Amino acid sequence: MHHHLGHPGEHRHLTGALLLTLSFAFVEAVAGWWSGSLALIADAGHMLTDATALGLAALAAWLARRPPSARHTYGLVRAEVLAALVNGLLMLGLIAFVAVEAVQRFGHPRDIHGEAVIVVAAIGLLVNLLVAWRLSRGGHDLNTRAALLHVIGDLLGSVAALAAGAVVLLTGWTPIDPLLSLLVAGLILVSAWRLLSEVLHVLLEGVPPHVDLQEVGRNLAALDGVLSVHDLHIWTLSSGKIALSAHLALESLDDWPRILLQARTLLVNRHGIGHVTLQPESEDNPLMRQMTKRNRTP
Repeated sequence: MHHHLGHPGEHRHLTGALLLTLSFAFVEAVAGWWSGSLALIADAGHMLTDATALGLAALAAWLARRPPSARHTYGLVRAEVLAALVNGLLMLGLIAFVAVEAVQRFGHPRDIHGEAVIVVAAIGLLVNLLVAWRLSRGGHDLNTRAALLHVIGDLLGSVAALAAGAVVLLTGWTPIDPLLSLLVAGLILVSAWRLLSEVLHVLLEGVPPHVDLQEVGRNLAALDGVLSVHDLHIWTLSSGKIALSAHLALESLDDWPRILLQARTLLVNRHGIGHVTLQPESEDNPLMRQMTKRNRTP
């Protein structure tokens, strides 16, 4: 049995990103309230949800490193998938808030202090670039990608606030502030939807998108001594950790040690599947003969 633990570096990068994000969220929220800029307030909201997201991600990374137990035989590697799900839902909630507030601002515009917006947004942009850089040096699992999605949303929000402040300062046209906020919300929505779709696919134990179930079955059935493959299941434990279980009908159970070694080597080298559970079965059993005939892999 193979157990996969989270990387210590992932937890360290997530914790550092959390501290940076949380420290600037308060500053940006106060500046947004004082300057009257929805773009800044939205960006501060992004950073606040980022802090929550990064906190969840850091906790999930720590949980994923815990060893398997009698109660959780796979360990807690799925914690990072659950954290990604929560973070995606938080992002959808924030997008809805920004959209509603932006629509209200079109009907009731507010005065905006362009200079303050530009200064704070520029600092926020630098902070978000630093946080994104730290996260990009960590892992590429769903957990870190979800946290990075929040930070990219923040980065876009800072760019939008910076542009809004410049337009207001140069032209006095305040509708640019909610307009750019809606644009950023729409861009983030696309990425959040893709992430949530992937998370739900993992939670429903779907076959990983890059794995062809039929091809895996044919490859196993083509091994010398294997008559057929049935009850083949492939699913994702967590990002980059794929599991497989299958029943292999054999010409002779005496060949099982050789076939098992060949099957494991095949699955790892050709399909990247390392957590494998295979059950050998003999065609000498009449019931087994009926099952393999009914479930024979093409």
